[in-house]
Amino acid sequence: MKLRSVNEVPENSKVILRMDLDVPMYEGKIEDPDRLKKSLPTIKLLLDKHCKICVIGHLGRPKGNDQSLSLHPVYEALISLIEEYQKMSVSHQFIKDIENYELCDVSVLENIRFWSGEESNDAEFLKVLIKISNCYVNDALTVAHRKHRSVMLFKELPAYYGVAFISEVEKILTVTQNPQKPITIILGGAKEDKLSYLPSLIPIADYICIGGKLPLFISQKQGDKIYVAKLREDKLDLSDDDIQEFKKYIALSKTIIWSGALGFFEKEDARKGTLAIARAIAESSAYTIIAGGDTKASVSHIGVEDKINLIASGGGMLLELLTKGTLPAWEA
Repeated sequence: MKLRSVNEVPENSKVILRMDLDVPMYEGKIEDPDRLKKSLPTIKLLLDKHCKICVIGHLGRPKGNDQSLSLHPVYEALISLIEEYQKMSVSHQFIKDIENYELCDVSVLENIRFWSGEESNDAEFLKVLIKISNCYVNDALTVAHRKHRSVMLFKELPAYYGVAFISEVEKILTVTQNPQKPITIILGGAKEDKLSYLPSLIPIADYICIGGKLPLFISQKQGDKIYVAKLREDKLDLSDDDIQEFKKYIALSKTIIWSGALGFFEKEDARKGTLAIARAIAESSAYTIIAGGDTKASVSHIGVEDKINLIASGGGMLLELLTKGTLPAWEA
């Protein structure tokens, strides 16, 4: 599998750039701009080729035109980061209405999930942009497992993939296609649909540990290689016994893949399990991959990010790539 790099985009192209703009926000301010910074090398390559860029992406899960989830604050932060990175000013605009798009160095379209055509993959959505563009670049690996319109544009235009996108895919595939064994996969979080990957994960993993909210959706009896957490009495975190069981499997492992917090991480008194497992993984000699916002927050909280081999962009994407070896973002 060879993805065509953004390096190959022709000069002076009109480019639709799918970015990960779904940054953590608090009271209209960006708390962590890392997702924007990841795409700066891709943007620089395009601007150095004198391309005109229209950035598209989403923020949160709006129900229609919810201005509390407008991308305008993200647009302002992105332009500031670009100009600092480029060491020069760029012409820019924020587009509320797709019909009124005009070319400039960097345009940012309003939250594409304000339009129903994004998540339904409506063929008419974004047609105006497609008609005036001649390239599509995807640098949003977090949504590469979704069949949304902005991810499927590779079928409409010559498609390329961003610097961060290709780098992370190559790292994940290198590990997952030839992993050191035993492999332990730790699943957490609150999304029940994560369990749909379980049948495909069983042949890959030597051990699977299930925590977070997921034990509420699954039987405790899952066979020898699967440990389903019993949880503490209020069901908001791992029990002390669960923590010891998870640590036992971690100690046996040569490769560890962890997706999703193991308790209700937003509540301070329900973080014990997640933080204990984060520390155990960081101290392990195994090759470690983690994914998911709260999972990343847990290793940041105890200051051990540098002890994790790979912090992946998203849990859903990681599980899709792990089980299928490909993603909808490039699979015809």
